[in-house]
Amino acid sequence: MTPPRLSLVIPCYRERLALPDLVRRCAALTQAADCEVILVENGSGDGSADLLTRLRAPHPRVRAVMLAENAGYGGGILAGLRAARGAILGWTHADGQTDPADALRALPLLETAPTAFVKGRRAGRPLRDLAFTAGMSALELALLGVPMWDINAQPTLFPRGFYAGWTDPPQDFSLDLFAFVAARRQARPILRLPVQFPPRASGEGNHDTLAGRLRTSRRTATYSVLLRRRL
Repeated sequence: MTPPRLSLVIPCYRERLALPDLVRRCAALTQAADCEVILVENGSGDGSADLLTRLRAPHPRVRAVMLAENAGYGGGILAGLRAARGAILGWTHADGQTDPADALRALPLLETAPTAFVKGRRAGRPLRDLAFTAGMSALELALLGVPMWDINAQPTLFPRGFYAGWTDPPQDFSLDLFAFVAARRQARPILRLPVQFPPRASGEGNHDTLAGRLRTSRRTATYSVLLRRRL
């Protein structure tokens, strides 16, 4: 099979209820563009693996990577990237808050700027979420000296050569930060795509509660200190 133009990785952890609609959307994306979607079943242990196998069977460009144990958000994405064949690589989320079709809207940005790093930029978010994002952006600027905003927005797209140069990327939610900082450090054009971010339809997320957000923030801040020492 000829390698596709785009490989989009979507890590899935306990997303069983979301899988039917997710696979349907991914199949539509592969029919509308020169694209493959790699769904990474991240050791959910809830029957998602069997369901995913059945759902994707009719769709050859909706591929699956099955992990026996949860490798973490970043670990799941990295497993998908290792299996990807496209000239453009990227990822998004499985929870219904991010539309896989946003990756198709982002592709023209890389056509006009082939070395760019492309990320979504969430529109219409509640004030409390904007305040949280502003706080994290200020923290990362203080720790790393790199201006960034809405670091965890999706989709994330970039040329394969950018990924090929990565060294020791993190296995957790810091992967978005790692990639953003690497793009800034390489002076790549940072292009943003406005996207909608509706409420989560199903599944589990680390950012669904204040406690979850604070845990993720602490881990990200700790990783930022380590990353600063490496730069």
